[in-house]
Amino acid sequence: EADPVGYHAINKIEPKPKVQVAVPSQPKKPKYQDIFGQWLCDMAAQDKRLVGITPAMCEGSGMVEFSRRFPDRFHDVAICEQHAVTLAGGLACENQKPVVAIYSTFLQRGYDQLIHDVALQDLDVTFALDRAGLVGEDGATHGGVFDLAYLRTVPNMIIAAPSDENECRQLLSSSYQHEGPAAVRYPRGTGPGVAIEKPLDTLPIGQARTLRDGQQVAILAFGALTPAALDAGKALNATVLDMRWVKPLDRDAILKATASHTLLVTVEDHQRMGGAGSAVNELLHEEGLLVDVLNLALPDHFIHHGKRDALLAQAGLDAEGIETQIRARLSEQQRLREAR
Repeated sequence: EADPVGYHAINKIEPKPKVQVAVPSQPKKPKYQDIFGQWLCDMAAQDKRLVGITPAMCEGSGMVEFSRRFPDRFHDVAICEQHAVTLAGGLACENQKPVVAIYSTFLQRGYDQLIHDVALQDLDVTFALDRAGLVGEDGATHGGVFDLAYLRTVPNMIIAAPSDENECRQLLSSSYQHEGPAAVRYPRGTGPGVAIEKPLDTLPIGQARTLRDGQQVAILAFGALTPAALDAGKALNATVLDMRWVKPLDRDAILKATASHTLLVTVEDHQRMGGAGSAVNELLHEEGLLVDVLNLALPDHFIHHGKRDALLAQAGLDAEGIETQIRARLSEQQRLREAR
């Protein structure tokens, strides 16, 4: 009770070893929540219309510094996710630019408000979805593994999935400058360690980037699993695309990859059903294209506690697992060719 913030989420308590061994300290990589918090302060200093909203997750969402520097533009509405979303819609109607910092799993509670009070009116609200994907020790209750499925069906919504720290900052700026509802999903914890550029640069909406050119296999990576997909792509000499956007998809990049590769692979930290891979499948179906597609994503069951890296490995979504599953599909393709 004396320290509600510190005891909100307690790490595993290990007994102290009898013999203390000095371990050289390594520079800490920033957490995604800290990258968001810094971006929020920088953008607020530039744009006086920005208002920050959180449903009782000021510390967890990296908003402490923002609340100190811009107290008149900070609203903690307590554990009332529905109110957070509707408040944002109301402020947007008054020419403010609200940013709702909310865990992916908790936006589910405000889904009705997101549709009726924001998206239906095409209001300018930015959703910063922290803890997207698996969250490790926090378990299934906090896993943000459904957001792509429930967001990409909503008209007027755009959805960004950054692959590293700097891209997170850039896609936050891109979504904020977009005049309409937008969501940026990023994971719990740290990223791969990419240097963060200070300017508030934006990226073109719906445009992917090619990380490497290869042959036969094209890997379409969405979000935080892009580094693992790139490692697998190097081992396979595959083309790897950092898709950046789940909605709108980069149609031209996907069609180009389809025309020049025999296997498309989608990789995402989200449930397989209804996710980014499903969006790619829908696009190919609409275009009348027949191509072998392998959707790599989380299985259809709740995933409980464990280290995030270990849970991803169990789901076959680390670099080794991605490579193994692709090689298995390529072997199946070869078997079918020989059978003909």
